[in-house]
Amino acid sequence: MSRPWDELPPREALAALAADFHRRGWMAGTAGNLSARSGAGRFWITASGCPKGCLDPGRDFLEVDLDGRPLDTPPGVRPSAETAIHAALYRRFPEASACLHVHSLAAARVSHDLPPEAVELPLPPLEILKGLGVWEAAPRVALPLFANHLEVARIARAVARRFAVEAPAVPALLIRGHGVTVWGESLQQAHDRLECVEFLLAYLDGAGSGTP
Repeated sequence: MSRPWDELPPREALAALAADFHRRGWMAGTAGNLSARSGAGRFWITASGCPKGCLDPGRDFLEVDLDGRPLDTPPGVRPSAETAIHAALYRRFPEASACLHVHSLAAARVSHDLPPEAVELPLPPLEILKGLGVWEAAPRVALPLFANHLEVARIARAVARRFAVEAPAVPALLIRGHGVTVWGESLQQAHDRLECVEFLLAYLDGAGSGTP
């Protein structure tokens, strides 16, 4: 698509983004979830169980408040399981207007291979870190790592607790064996940041496997 994502209505843009990420293998089946603020104290998020390659902007999204509670629930539709994580990030970062969560193979493999006690993933000092706001010579930054839990609210609480103490060095987080989440002040910025993070994860995955 030639136009910036923010020139489209939010649900239309999110559906198009999901289709793009599905083609890249980042949102296989119904995996992952995307959201965008719709106003003060509310945001649109993908509904649970919807195939991400063919979302319907008028049917496959719900509007929720910053506690993740649906403001209007169509029959048979429920919020994404990860709504609590999106809500925690919007509460912590009021400047954020979009939050994107995907399940790429690189994210799953790299995070799964980390030691059990690890709480972060060191990122390689590559030029593309500038896309995440890191403008330093030979930067030493890490991606926050969180344990995966069947009860997603536990992950959301862990995110809220850690980020209440200190904001991460990059606007992204990684859930072990699960996927990456990024946020941005616009949909376009979040999209660009996600591409940068996935580039870094693919680099680490290739380096670890010996792939050139």
